[in-house]
Amino acid sequence: MTLTDQIIKNIITRLVKSQDYRIEIVNLINAEFLQFAVDFFKKIAYAKLDSEEITIDWYKRTFMDDSLSSDEIAINSGLNKKTISNMYGTATKTVVIEAANEHFESLYSSILSLVEIEREIDLTLTIKMKGVSVDLNVSESLIVINTLAVKRAALRGGLWSTAGKSAEKYLMLTLCKLYQVDEKHFNASHFVKNKGKKVDREIDFYLLNDGKEYLCEVKLMGKGNPESADAIIARDTNLFVADTLSQQNKNQCEQLGISWVALRDNEGYKRFKLALKRFGIQHKDYNGNLDEDLSEILNKLF
Repeated sequence: MTLTDQIIKNIITRLVKSQDYRIEIVNLINAEFLQFAVDFFKKIAYAKLDSEEITIDWYKRTFMDDSLSSDEIAINSGLNKKTISNMYGTATKTVVIEAANEHFESLYSSILSLVEIEREIDLTLTIKMKGVSVDLNVSESLIVINTLAVKRAALRGGLWSTAGKSAEKYLMLTLCKLYQVDEKHFNASHFVKNKGKKVDREIDFYLLNDGKEYLCEVKLMGKGNPESADAIIARDTNLFVADTLSQQNKNQCEQLGISWVALRDNEGYKRFKLALKRFGIQHKDYNGNLDEDLSEILNKLF
């Protein structure tokens, strides 16, 4: 799953304007989840329209069929591929199918035990479509609820991670465009594993001048992730661009001679100019209108 270009544009716009970008990810998660839920319920309703009996065996045949993708089988069983990979050391389809079926049997057994214990609880999930109603009993309803919960959790984890990586490169390009940095002074092609460095990791962005490369690290973290800043500061970083930095993080950067940009600070993006000056990179000061200029820049980048 990838973020749409418009979502990335919105994230970068909010970052540069010192606004919280997270609402864009939350909105995307909501949209993706609600669409999944609707499609999920439709499959159940269509089965009823075809006069199929809606049972647990039907659920397994329909939602855990080998013809489905590994992701779909895992989610429908109440797991996700990342969990399976952590448990088994791999997430090949064969392993996913085996793990999914094993987990589903265990989950269903737990649900039956719970229903037996909590007899006073009566839960019926009713799905209506085209005048036809499908009623799921307590155990069937809990299976569906659990599947939806796992799907939302998987979406949340995947989209937050994707958001950061998708926006980082374009955020740096946008900052360069705002200050009219010539293309010869930056390189985004290093946005891959670089085994020439001390550690094999993804390199975010380079500013260039007179044969020198200045490594730029980008981390869209909040105040609750100081360890992320510590890890990046410990590398051979020349410029650290973040959504939020604590005063301690800023002090660390200053002591280590690392330029930094905290975008959530008031007009935080303007500290990028200080890094350009420090690295001797030609640029023009920016005093334009962000509302107009960001839209123009991002439309060209995408």
